[in-house]
Amino acid sequence: MKRKTALTIITLLSLALIVTAGLAVNGYRRAERAELALSVSHDHAFGELVTGMTELDAALRKSLYAKSPTVISAVCTDVFGKAMTAQMSLGSLPFSTQELEKTAGFISRVGDYAYTLSQAGREYTDEETENLRALSETASELATGFRVLQEELASGGISMDELLYAERAMDEAEESAVPDTLSGGMRLIEEEFPEIPSLIYDGPFSDHIRSASPKMLESEALVSEDEARSAAAEFIGVDEAKLQSLGISHGEIPCYYFASGEMTVEVTQRGGLVMNFLSSYVPDRASMTAADAAAIARSFLAGRGYENMRETYHMTRGGICTINYAYEQDGVLIYPDLIKVSVALDTGMVTGFEAAGYISSHTERSLPEAAVTREAAEKLTEGLKVDGWRLCVIPSAGEYERFCHEFVCTDTDGGRCIIYVNAETGEQEKILLLLEDENGSLTI
Repeated sequence: MKRKTALTIITLLSLALIVTAGLAVNGYRRAERAELALSVSHDHAFGELVTGMTELDAALRKSLYAKSPTVISAVCTDVFGKAMTAQMSLGSLPFSTQELEKTAGFISRVGDYAYTLSQAGREYTDEETENLRALSETASELATGFRVLQEELASGGISMDELLYAERAMDEAEESAVPDTLSGGMRLIEEEFPEIPSLIYDGPFSDHIRSASPKMLESEALVSEDEARSAAAEFIGVDEAKLQSLGISHGEIPCYYFASGEMTVEVTQRGGLVMNFLSSYVPDRASMTAADAAAIARSFLAGRGYENMRETYHMTRGGICTINYAYEQDGVLIYPDLIKVSVALDTGMVTGFEAAGYISSHTERSLPEAAVTREAAEKLTEGLKVDGWRLCVIPSAGEYERFCHEFVCTDTDGGRCIIYVNAETGEQEKILLLLEDENGSLTI
């Protein structure tokens, strides 16, 4: 190789190394700046959490002094707002709130309980006062613990977690009484979480809901896996030998899992009822209507012992029509007793069945006479054209139910809505917007 050529190559290689080194330095600096920005963001989120919990503590203490319904509504609404702020801040931290189940659950329950009280329009009962007092004491303890962690974070006693190492840090906190990260400190607060009262109220976080058992399974015995397999095979129409066991799920309703080809089936451990069935079949093209699918679904339900089911709404997606059915008792539609059936619009094959709502809620109700007439209830829809009416039972925010007049209405702009008026009190219970197109109906 000529000397001149060698020098040229060496020069080019040197330049390449210099450029590479420069790019590496720049990349490192960019990563460093990004890491710093993320750390600042997490510091800010924790600061917001501390502020939110401190303000939640103050709002709960103020709620204890409220006596008139108007003031109670105002202070409880404020508690709800502070809880939502704290909840959002907790979700912005670099570790999963699943690791902070008690803290996240407490904040959610406080907010929901306060919101329920804000809507009651009356003074507290003695039990509600004591509940608020206990919640206030817990919030005070949490706020104090968070402020201590904030001081430690500011002084360098603990550090903010990096996302990749947060879970490991929280695990290590179990082995050490002196955590060196924020997540470790939060884990210690979780382990020492104070007792809080059982809250029984009409809301989704009420303790009576978590402890409630599915109504259809209350008196049923446990079934074996073989018995569950037999029930699944009969339900979907396949040979038992073709069903492979996938184990047991231990959710709110424990079930056996089975699979056969493109189909999966869940059968309740207690009672041996098919709760879910799903096929991964993809339709080629639609050759039937939603009305055809509904007729197939009705026949499917009747053939499996589900009588008095009435179609409510349907939606078509990807050649699959899913129809919602509710139980009807004495002419009253029982919305909590819900079953969904999906039908492929090319072959008419049933590709899905979902009955968790029905299994959880179904029982014969003792339905009262409507104390409020249809005509009286309809006055609350002033300015709307009523297109349809029926009596129904709807679920409340909690486990309870409301006996209602249902009015399907159209406003002056053509917008559609559904208004539910309590048939015993005459108060509006719920308003839903009804969205309809060629694919079906949705309510929001």
